[in-house]
Amino acid sequence: MNCAISGEVPEEPVVSTKSGLLFERRLIESHISDYGKCPVTGEPLTIDDIVPIKTGKVLKPKLLHTASIPGLLGTFQTEWDGLMLSNFALEQQLHTARQELSHALYQHDSACRVIARLKKERDEARQLLAEVERHIPAAPEAVTANAPLSNGKRAGGDEEMGPDAKKLCPGISADIITELTDCNAALSQKRKKRQIPETLASIDALGRFTQLSSHPLHKTNKPGICSMDILHSKDVIATGGIDTTAVIFDRPSGQILSTLSGHSKKVTSVKFVGDSDLVLTASADKTVRMWRDSGDGHYACGHTLNDHSEEVRAVTVHATNKYFVSASLDSTWCFYDLSSGLCLAKVADDSEKVDYTAAAFHPDGLILGTGTSQSVVKIWDVKSQANVARFDGHTGEVTSISFSENGYFLATAAEDGVKLWDLRKLRNFRSFLSTDANSVEFDPSGSYLGIAASDIRLYQTASVKAEWNLIKTLPDLSGTGKATCVKFGPDAQYVAVGSMDRNLRIFGLPGDEKVNVDDDSVQDS
Repeated sequence: MNCAISGEVPEEPVVSTKSGLLFERRLIESHISDYGKCPVTGEPLTIDDIVPIKTGKVLKPKLLHTASIPGLLGTFQTEWDGLMLSNFALEQQLHTARQELSHALYQHDSACRVIARLKKERDEARQLLAEVERHIPAAPEAVTANAPLSNGKRAGGDEEMGPDAKKLCPGISADIITELTDCNAALSQKRKKRQIPETLASIDALGRFTQLSSHPLHKTNKPGICSMDILHSKDVIATGGIDTTAVIFDRPSGQILSTLSGHSKKVTSVKFVGDSDLVLTASADKTVRMWRDSGDGHYACGHTLNDHSEEVRAVTVHATNKYFVSASLDSTWCFYDLSSGLCLAKVADDSEKVDYTAAAFHPDGLILGTGTSQSVVKIWDVKSQANVARFDGHTGEVTSISFSENGYFLATAAEDGVKLWDLRKLRNFRSFLSTDANSVEFDPSGSYLGIAASDIRLYQTASVKAEWNLIKTLPDLSGTGKATCVKFGPDAQYVAVGSMDRNLRIFGLPGDEKVNVDDDSVQDS
């Protein structure tokens, strides 16, 4: 049996009555006098708690303490015992310190995690608060008390409730109708004197278009461009993506000017408002947002409009650049005042329930065209909000509509292809078979027509009886087999195409050739 402190056979063994451990008497008594507790268990221990054990003793000769080798050995033994006690105490203290350090490190790590989480929550709360403050619109101007009312929602301010618990909006006032009528008369008169610009790209030039560049504007984890618009005066392109953002892209420099983040679902439609710094976006999150350039190239959301109860599929801007319309799958379209973000009218067709998937203003502004998921195209009188015509004949959802600048033709795209309608006789006069056509677009001069489907086709426009010739078929280079939108650049100098990947592609003449309507003799580069 060995001492629990020194590990040697004790000369004067004693046993602790509390722990039952065996000790050398002199060692345990010294430890008790210094610390008052058991050196192993740490329990309080007194001299009375140790019991000596009787064993046979070896008698040693009584010699002088330092005058003989046994005396020196005794001295060394005493020093050794002290060293053992000190070493044992140090080991105990080291073990305790290690435990305390481990616990402190664990607490520090836990505290750091909690602090990081709280900081993240604080930053998110600040961001949400700042966004809410930005989105709270100014109170709209008071409207005429006698103005007719129709169901709708306002962007902000006090809102009246109708008897059916729906919010009321003021309706389109007589002053606005007069403004729309005057705009229509001015544009109609101007259209009669309309001439094709000399800088318009020639048919020969379009026939030699090829891909000039490809720009990855949207996120890779949610690829796909749903909509696009071009601000011709500045040659700036806006795209709306499945990744919930809209991107403002400067084509000449190839740089992204701004990324508009705020929608929670895909951006289904994007439109510039005239030549201003205002951009409209519609989304599957049931909202329309109005963005304005803050002056440093970054766009801030001025209004978030929540008047629809289902996905908003399209926005279209009136020729006055003071009003716009949104169309939704909730079977309504809304007429808005751009300055205040106020919904002036919310229109539904009581004769049948249809879900609106596309919308576009006639160039003169008094006619609104809408496409539906029920394959029907409806024509509306904006002044009375009455459905004045409908076109049947498509199969599947109407995905896109576009009015020609001449004011006579309407092009509509659907799953079965593209149809051309004569607005004077209200009939279909030509069809292009293009399975799953996603977008159709006249160029601003009305000279060309673009169709986006599994490929991109460019046509020369003509009259009702004349043939519309195919100029060029551009391949969908995205590899997805689905071009989603097509737009003509200024003077048709290029064509911008969006697809189900994240890239915006620009097609045009290779090199820096000047494309001119009279330049039919330019050689192939």
